[in-house]
Amino acid sequence: MTQQVPSTEPELAGVRNFRDVGGLPTTDGRQVRPGRLFRSGHLANATAADAAFLSSLGLHTIFDFRNAADLKLDGADVELPGVRNVNIPLTDPADGAEFWRMVRDGDLDQLRSLLADGKAAARMTDSYRSIIKDRTAEHSRVLHALAEDSMPALMHCAAGKDRAGLSVAVALLAVGVEPEAIEADYLKSNDPHRRYPVRRSDNSPAGMSTEVMDLLSPLFDARAEYLAAAFETIEKVWGTTDTYLTAGLGLAPETRERLRARLLD
Repeated sequence: MTQQVPSTEPELAGVRNFRDVGGLPTTDGRQVRPGRLFRSGHLANATAADAAFLSSLGLHTIFDFRNAADLKLDGADVELPGVRNVNIPLTDPADGAEFWRMVRDGDLDQLRSLLADGKAAARMTDSYRSIIKDRTAEHSRVLHALAEDSMPALMHCAAGKDRAGLSVAVALLAVGVEPEAIEADYLKSNDPHRRYPVRRSDNSPAGMSTEVMDLLSPLFDARAEYLAAAFETIEKVWGTTDTYLTAGLGLAPETRERLRARLLD
């Protein structure tokens, strides 16, 4: 009888966008080792069964990239016995507070003025650029922790798409994963069962109309153009990915080697 290998991508009831990034190929023919690095949306709504599954992964550290406003909205992560929880906000809670209030509470005319004509997508690309440029200390802290003692690790933000997506991408760049494979994993956040639900104070047919959803869509999509903006920012500011990792994030060659040894087959 064929042995059934337990899935590392279950249908978790209260956690969105969970997955193992194992199996992604590197440019030198290696691959990310399964069971070492996971990503998801927040864990505040994890059920007892979800928590039991997460506990079975042998996690050392959970990196939570949410800010204080996110924590107030969604709540703290479920506590997993023996797992270290590290909160490293990648956005300022005051930055965009009024914008997100309008997303939740604004009427159609207000949303049009805020999001139409490419403004929503432009905001997202600007956000990705800013995180790459302005959050080097935070990304450096994460990668040094992974190189030392923090794996297996789970990275998440609210939806597990943007801040977690960029942090996973940076970790994968550091060990030489092919950019196309990083993009393919990033775009999995668009799968219907993974997507973070749109939150509106007006859940009526008018408040959740097709036009409203179309206006909000760029904010809740994972788009290749967003990730490309991050990669382009690395090239524009630092010239090469290697310079970004060494000068921008302070990763010494021996640190990168430890990271590769811990994360790759």
